[in-house]
Amino acid sequence: MNQRSRLSLIVIQIFIASLMVALLGRLFYLQVAAGPKYRDAALSIQSRDVVTPANRGFIVDSSGVPLALNKVGLAITVDRTKIDLLPDKGAAVVQDLVTLLGLNFADVWQRTRLCGELPAGQKTGCWTGSRFQPIPITKEADPQLALRIVERPDRYPGISATPVAFRSYPETLGLNGGHVLGYVGPLTESDLSGANGRTYFRSESIGKAGLEYVYDEYLRGTPGIKTYIVDRKEAVTTTSKNTKPIAGDHLVTSLDARLQAATDIALADAVQRARASGYRADGGAAVVLDVTNGQVLALSSYPTFDPNAFEKGLTVKQAKDLYSESTGVPALNRALQGLYAPGSTFKAVSVVAARDAGYDLKGTYQCPKEVQVGDRAFQNFESKSQGSLTLKQAIAVSCDTIWYKIAYDEWVRDGGLSPKSNPNDYFFKAAAKFQMGVKTGIDLPSESAGRLANRQWRAAWYKQNKDFYCNYKDRAAKSAQTPFLVLLAHENCLDGDKIRAGDAVNFSIGQGDTVVTPIKLAQMYAAIANGGTLWKPTIAKAIIKTDGTVIHTFAPQKDGELGVDHTTIAFLQDALHEVTVSGTSAGVFAGFPVATAGKTGTAQVFGNNPNGSAKADTSWYASFAPVNNPKYAVVMMVSQGGFGASTSAVGVRKIYETLFGVKGSTVVPGLALFPNGNPPTALPRISPATKPKPSILNPGKPAVVVSPTPTSKATVKR
Repeated sequence: MNQRSRLSLIVIQIFIASLMVALLGRLFYLQVAAGPKYRDAALSIQSRDVVTPANRGFIVDSSGVPLALNKVGLAITVDRTKIDLLPDKGAAVVQDLVTLLGLNFADVWQRTRLCGELPAGQKTGCWTGSRFQPIPITKEADPQLALRIVERPDRYPGISATPVAFRSYPETLGLNGGHVLGYVGPLTESDLSGANGRTYFRSESIGKAGLEYVYDEYLRGTPGIKTYIVDRKEAVTTTSKNTKPIAGDHLVTSLDARLQAATDIALADAVQRARASGYRADGGAAVVLDVTNGQVLALSSYPTFDPNAFEKGLTVKQAKDLYSESTGVPALNRALQGLYAPGSTFKAVSVVAARDAGYDLKGTYQCPKEVQVGDRAFQNFESKSQGSLTLKQAIAVSCDTIWYKIAYDEWVRDGGLSPKSNPNDYFFKAAAKFQMGVKTGIDLPSESAGRLANRQWRAAWYKQNKDFYCNYKDRAAKSAQTPFLVLLAHENCLDGDKIRAGDAVNFSIGQGDTVVTPIKLAQMYAAIANGGTLWKPTIAKAIIKTDGTVIHTFAPQKDGELGVDHTTIAFLQDALHEVTVSGTSAGVFAGFPVATAGKTGTAQVFGNNPNGSAKADTSWYASFAPVNNPKYAVVMMVSQGGFGASTSAVGVRKIYETLFGVKGSTVVPGLALFPNGNPPTALPRISPATKPKPSILNPGKPAVVVSPTPTSKATVKR
């Protein structure tokens, strides 16, 4: 063998040896290193998981009255993986089904369409879950009809009937509570991806809004999983895993079912009263706080929605109406998300600003019919002169021009359009003490922050909008190019980054660019009532296990102190009480047996409604009571509701009547919600569940645990 042949043989031997080493290495990896991974993969191919959702925990009020619980029902479900294989994608089957059940075909068809397979603008009422989940079209089917369906799989392929637990929100005493309680719904692909750090199973429902969303990790419990091992023909050979579901924990809230119902009704009445007076009144909100710790006793938004509708299945119309301006956008929680100019309710902040600027709170000031600022006359309400007034009287009768004069003088002292390097900005700083423009941090989702229109905000706003205003005629719609708006755009282009005289005087009476949410204004007035502490509004009080064990309590949290001296706070409390005695809400609270304090607000709104009509004023009433020992802060707002006194103040009085047990002008013993004057502090005992009942479709098998539902029994000026 020559040298060349010997070299070739050696190369071949090395190649074969290398190949053997690689094969042995790969075999070691597959058998040893990656063994568990492939063992699990093989097991998953021959295993099937059956998930049993856990019973969701209750949401109860501070006395244990259920606000959200579970009921048993019969669900008729559609399996998209089966009906999609039919020639018409299941249209005939669904049509036959809805005829039997007395439902609307268009609604059911939309309800079984995945949101991702529908074009934009046509997704209302679609299925947010997966096609691999049974899609319920009703959860309250008649048992006899359900039997007819399951007995005819040839006629109803892909259609099933099964007992289910579904969420129920009792409407005790007219209570709605949709915006505070929220609702539950199916999982989306985003939920299943684990984007929020939680692991879910497709058959679960989770909180989608309100308290159901915020405290979902406690309420939903742990689902049970039974894993079957199957052969290649899908026949079950054995069970490898069987864990029982663990029911969710109960949430105890600071809400009171009776007060929540009364607040819902009082707000709805206020809106209807405003409409009867000729105002558009497109929505409103009301909040009741415990001023001593910030706990929310009631929270309402109007228009509202029925949280039970999400379990029953929204119709296409219901889904569209939730976000339609023509229906008032019921999905919007105006108590937390609505932003409105506070109007004269802001004058409580202006009192603090005046005191910081050195004005005598006991002094006397002129209240003329108008104050000239530059080339514009800023007028008093209804252009009336009130003569010489003390500051207390000015708050009571809601004089505007006193504040115009003080705010303008301080703006001039701060340098006007050429401000000093370190202006005093008493009004802006007073508002900052109340944390205007900062979220309250309430334990509900999607709270808006509001806006404190100070110098910093103005500079940022100008930077963002300068190009638009400096090219207004090219960029604005023709309908928006009125002489006034063109002039305003020119002014904004020239000095929109500066606080102008008009901005300063408007700010002092709660007009202009500053806006607040009703929950923020309630927090502010609660701080005035309690002596200066800003409490974080909270709803959750405790998490309790099904056996009664308390696993977590939520302590009150301070958001800060106003930093306002006791003398100023005492003056404010007295002046706000005077409003109800001789001021703008005296007609509403005449003869009321409990001393209250409050402030009306009638905030002007710029712009037009969709029909072209000018927007009406925002009606406000912010208050606290009793005056001598404040316990509660109550705020009501009606958008486009007209005067603060004739609309919102009347609604607030009705809420106080429920709180204190007032009939006419008398306190009726035993009718007060909290006889000792304080909401309950002890945690309630949640009633144990009743014995599970057999399912009609599955005799002998328990359907769901259901707990019993306890029952609880003039001419005005601005």
